[in-house]
Amino acid sequence: MAIQLADYGWTGGSPPGDGRLGRIVRVDRGECDVVTAEGPVRVVSDSQRAQSETAPATGDWVLVGTDPDLGPFVERVLPRINTLSRRDPSEEVVEQVLVANVDLVLIVHGLDRPLPPGRLERYLVLAWDSGAEVAVVLTKAGREPEAAAEVSAVVRAVAPGVDVLTVEVGEAAGGIDGVEALIRPGLTVALLGESGAGKSTLVNALVGEEVLATGEVRSGDRKGRHTTVSRELLLCPTGGLLVDTPGLRSVGLWDAEEALNRVFGDLEELSARCRFADCVHDTEPDCAVLADGRVAKRR
Repeated sequence: MAIQLADYGWTGGSPPGDGRLGRIVRVDRGECDVVTAEGPVRVVSDSQRAQSETAPATGDWVLVGTDPDLGPFVERVLPRINTLSRRDPSEEVVEQVLVANVDLVLIVHGLDRPLPPGRLERYLVLAWDSGAEVAVVLTKAGREPEAAAEVSAVVRAVAPGVDVLTVEVGEAAGGIDGVEALIRPGLTVALLGESGAGKSTLVNALVGEEVLATGEVRSGDRKGRHTTVSRELLLCPTGGLLVDTPGLRSVGLWDAEEALNRVFGDLEELSARCRFADCVHDTEPDCAVLADGRVAKRR
């Protein structure tokens, strides 16, 4: 089965080296699913054999070699354009790459729960740090119509200029066209959000079939179960590619200084006018942040 790798986002011309060029669409422990021009192939992800210190991630472009004993294996991970990464929740000083080579990050939030501004800020830092474009998608709009305007206002206050879309998937479907318009041919789009936000349901609607399992949300605390346990790259009818990341319980930031400045630039500007360089903006005299009076205490 021949595959056009341009459909999977390849724009780099002839690949370097002798291996088969492919893109990783799924990573499991020790193995990966890769699409190549000759078709999909299951390969061994053997870091000892790969000519790269980079651990393969969903979205990576790789060269696939063949070993007489192992069979197909990842020979080399090609240089990445960018990564959507966080600090590994199990390791303090280890980067966890969620998706490689991503063009757009959709921060997905369900309107059946409040949106703490601090959580949104951390998602924005995570997304902007990748260098990708960012938009916010509010799901379950048909079931929570009053919350849509309220949460949209929170998003626009925290992230002015970021597109905000509201959608409902199901019998009262609406707004999905706006999301589809963002997923243009060849673009890689990652979904980011907590469990139960409706990411998997949204992916199924965008792909046009039930490709991901969906789970119930507990009525007591609106928490969702982790229905997405791995990151899989899926081709959409629009010609774009979607990756649903597992729901994030923690949003540990990784080397995100530039993105932090983008989200908290107003604080940085005010802090420069404080009397003391180590001011923590609590009770210090001549604190410009306190004197300004517009910065929320939680920040």
